[in-house]
Amino acid sequence: MSLNPSEYEKAFEEALQVGRPPNIKSLFPNSRALLVSGRYIDQAMLKKGHAIAMAANARNTFVLRGALAAAQRANAAIIIEIAKSESDYCMINYWNIARYVDTICNEMNITVPVAVHADHYTIKSQSDVESAKTVIPSIFDAGMTSTSIDASHLPDTDNLLASIALYRYVPDWAGFETEVGEIKGASGLSTPEEALFLIQGLNAHGIFPDWIALNNGTTHGIESGSEGIQIELTAKIHEALAPYNVSGAQHGTSGNSSEKLNEIRKKTRTTKANVATALQMLAWGLKVNDYGNAQLDENEDFIKEKDEGLTGEAWEKLTAYAREKNLKKGDYKKLNLPFENLLLGQERSVRERMCKRVEDFTYNMLVNVFNCHDTAPIVVESILAAGSHDPGPRANRIEKPEDWSPEKIREKGGAIDRDRGEEGDFED
Repeated sequence: MSLNPSEYEKAFEEALQVGRPPNIKSLFPNSRALLVSGRYIDQAMLKKGHAIAMAANARNTFVLRGALAAAQRANAAIIIEIAKSESDYCMINYWNIARYVDTICNEMNITVPVAVHADHYTIKSQSDVESAKTVIPSIFDAGMTSTSIDASHLPDTDNLLASIALYRYVPDWAGFETEVGEIKGASGLSTPEEALFLIQGLNAHGIFPDWIALNNGTTHGIESGSEGIQIELTAKIHEALAPYNVSGAQHGTSGNSSEKLNEIRKKTRTTKANVATALQMLAWGLKVNDYGNAQLDENEDFIKEKDEGLTGEAWEKLTAYAREKNLKKGDYKKLNLPFENLLLGQERSVRERMCKRVEDFTYNMLVNVFNCHDTAPIVVESILAAGSHDPGPRANRIEKPEDWSPEKIREKGGAIDRDRGEEGDFED
């Protein structure tokens, strides 16, 4: 967009009045942070064209500060998120993340739009469905502006039925992400058939997701294989879903090369990319390659960069604890909660360099990989054009509800036959 700084400042002031959802206005009545529905972020990426919003998993406050600073520097709309599982091992969780985001945005004078996303609200059983009926409203009461209902661990039929049952607890203005196929690398890859089954069934019930996440070849955590994102498969599925106007959410981004991420941006309908492990490793000061995958030495240990990230003494305490608890490399994420206070107690210069390392990496991703720089004005102008905190969904109902009754869902779902991959509990 072509807004100059003074024009943007005026538009931003107007957007603060009309663009913040009701829960945000209630929680933060005097705030100058533009927290918006995730739906606006998705639509801004589409308007720019071949652009992807970073969804930064704020496992600690250093990642949060660095990501927000980078977004401001790039004039980019951004998503800050935390997953259900991360809420168990990070100080930042489903119920306080919006307060962290709002406070830091005000402190740092962040004037780009930010969505606060509850990533991977995971459903693995019927008891999870029942508890979610209480928990989902609670996270929106706490300031979420977007959520994922991830029942991909269940069979396709149960995934769809759980998503239908739980969507009623999501505000109609909020960003919404659905998922098909557990994220577990090249095992049990998603198919066009099951993605269509999920999206068509939701559509018949008047549910129009902004994003769908797939198992398209990546893993959560440290990427150890060379395959990563399977671009042609992703493009094929997105093409099959084109009539339903749903964008793609790319999970397991850490460890995939910049070249591969640029391809997914150019060749698919992806508008959201989750980045978690890379930002955590950068904040700690570990050696990473150019796309954030942590590097190991000859002993298969992480390499701590001198005078980068946390202090050497702090890193020794983290690694000693990890050895004591027999943590695998992919489980170092569980060091966030027990050591957040220790890291916050470091000298200011150390804390600042932790944030700065995240900022510089994120800025490069936003500008040179995701092409989402200068999307902040697109969101702001869209808010003013809508005159509302809700831009409305991009899709319409095209499926017949009578074709997607519970009985017919079970019949259709039972006919889907595919390899779901290796067994195991693939934590998000």
